[in-house]
Amino acid sequence: MRAGLGRAWRGLLPLLPARSCSYAGAGRRRRLVQPLPPCSWLSTMAQFGTEPRGRPHSPEYRLYFKNAEGKYISPFHDIPLFAGSKEDKEVPAKRSKTNGSEPHQTGLPKKPPPNGAGETVVFNMVVEVPRWSNAKMEIATKELLNPIKQDIKRGKLRYVANIFPHKGYIWNYGALPQTWEDPHHKDKDTGCCGDNDPIDVCEIGTKVHSLGEIVQVKVLGVMALIDEGETDWKIIAISVDDPEAQKIHDIDDVKKHKPGYLEATVEWFRFYKVPDDKPENQFAFNGEFKDKDFAVEIIKSTHEYWKALLHKKADRGAIKCMNVLVHDSPFCCSEEDARLIVQSTPPPVRGDSVSAEVDVWHFLNK
Repeated sequence: MRAGLGRAWRGLLPLLPARSCSYAGAGRRRRLVQPLPPCSWLSTMAQFGTEPRGRPHSPEYRLYFKNAEGKYISPFHDIPLFAGSKEDKEVPAKRSKTNGSEPHQTGLPKKPPPNGAGETVVFNMVVEVPRWSNAKMEIATKELLNPIKQDIKRGKLRYVANIFPHKGYIWNYGALPQTWEDPHHKDKDTGCCGDNDPIDVCEIGTKVHSLGEIVQVKVLGVMALIDEGETDWKIIAISVDDPEAQKIHDIDDVKKHKPGYLEATVEWFRFYKVPDDKPENQFAFNGEFKDKDFAVEIIKSTHEYWKALLHKKADRGAIKCMNVLVHDSPFCCSEEDARLIVQSTPPPVRGDSVSAEVDVWHFLNK
């Protein structure tokens, strides 16, 4: 129990004002189950840092991102989707669709396959909500440089309810950078348009990760939540550094090695809004999980929609596309412009305590 509480406490460290600028994973030993040849995706953890602004647990709180050179960047647009790829200096031209099918991409970076398994594409994940926590933190897609902030509903900071037997989020929750679920595209499988956000990730590994941490993950599967009439894909993934990553390669392996986890995931998403007087959520595919290959294709399509967004080939609405590193994008800004944006926000100060109401358990007749 004490070890679990210690991990949860470390997951809250990015909220403390003492952490003015930290680099995720810097100085940590990385243990690999088997030797791997040198490759750049192993060092991605040390390439990005975070800087808090404003008061934690308040509407003004923001968590901005920096790269290893100290430049302020957008976690939405500047962090590469594919681990091992360098920060995008250009946006590849959007592939034209000749047959009306979903967009796709080729030539994806891969890491060596573990234990003889098939090739695995490794993605970067931005952690928005550490496991067991309740604050609904998210990439602010409609703000310049897209910092992480806490969602607000009905004028109040949003915390997800604890529905017995769960406490907060039951995975490390976050998003894949350089993806976008296009709200103007109706998915052929779900019959609903995208939710206008980067694609979501549930990381099911052992470790409780930190807010703003960049984690390299391999994809295992996906489920399709229908949230208030919008397609909201939920990628199931595991950190490549997790002790169990060498034996979990697809959604069936999750069922084998983590029995009950996927069922709990469906239950969590079905009921998590009910305590807020919302109806139960619905799912495509009758709530069944699709496999790794299906999930990777979904990610690739959302990456293509993001490219269109950065090329002004899609209606972005209120989405802010300012970036620092995607030089071929018309939204690319200077390092100085980015610095001025961050410095215009309130400086970091000590946060208030969170209301005990956040820890209340809700019991539902399911």
